[in-house]
Amino acid sequence: MFDQIRAQLPGWVNESRALAVHGRVAAYIPELAKAPADALGITIMGRGGETATEGSHDLKFTMQSISKVFTLLLALMDQGEEGVFAKVGMEPSGDDFNSMLKLELVEPGIPFNPLINAGAIAVTSLIKGETPARKIERILRFFRDAAGTNELRINEAVSRSEAATAHRNRSLAYFLKDNEVLGEEIDVEELLQVYFDHCSVEIDCAQLARMALVLAYGGVDPLTGRELVPRRYVRIAKSFMVTCGMYNASGEFAIRAGIPAKSGVSGGIMAIVPGQYGIGVVGPALGRQGNSTAGVHLLERMSAAFDWSLF
Repeated sequence: MFDQIRAQLPGWVNESRALAVHGRVAAYIPELAKAPADALGITIMGRGGETATEGSHDLKFTMQSISKVFTLLLALMDQGEEGVFAKVGMEPSGDDFNSMLKLELVEPGIPFNPLINAGAIAVTSLIKGETPARKIERILRFFRDAAGTNELRINEAVSRSEAATAHRNRSLAYFLKDNEVLGEEIDVEELLQVYFDHCSVEIDCAQLARMALVLAYGGVDPLTGRELVPRRYVRIAKSFMVTCGMYNASGEFAIRAGIPAKSGVSGGIMAIVPGQYGIGVVGPALGRQGNSTAGVHLLERMSAAFDWSLF
């Protein structure tokens, strides 16, 4: 299969790259606006660490919302299902990822799911750590373990840029505090800094594919045999990726590609072919829903060609 993938990947990447003209690089976080709009790269990693790569696969980008999958897993390991789902729901919201509309309109006033911003902020508050520095240290350690490298770092410029422009996220967090979703002991500004930091972890396609591979194999790193996450929690995360992972285009992506995926506004997409491959994609030009236009097209094309759909 890898021979087939490698043979066809260059043509598919060239074809999908043309879709970048229909998107725009995220500019509401100024540091993200510096990314090359016409870039598209991909790494596909198999069980033994074999890879197929093409395009701008070595381009560094920040995880942004992709990080929410792994903070959810860490919170589940820290608090269990009951602890996490007392604070966030399990349903798609149908609203923009940074909307606060249903927090006020729908009882009991908790975020609909862990992958929208309000839900991810609530989940971040559940990660154990005596101080904000200890929390982000634990998060970064977990990310590094999943990626199989100690090279992952927080892009401080992006984190500062996020903090300076995060008026909506600040509003969401204070609303959660007022709704008692965030505990009385939680300092909102300290919590938000942890949130900005984990969204600003810098990565490339190969490192992201390795993280995806761990999820593709049920929480076990197939390259080391080490279990990083209980299988039950990986199932929960993959379910959210299918139903909520591609923002308001999650249903369409499920129909067209049919694989668990999570996107971020840096243009990254982490995708999983369960029991087979972990995939990391970057294409900074985003469509209306906040997903990489070229990256989505590429994954849909490959899924159709190799019959990857779960459905």
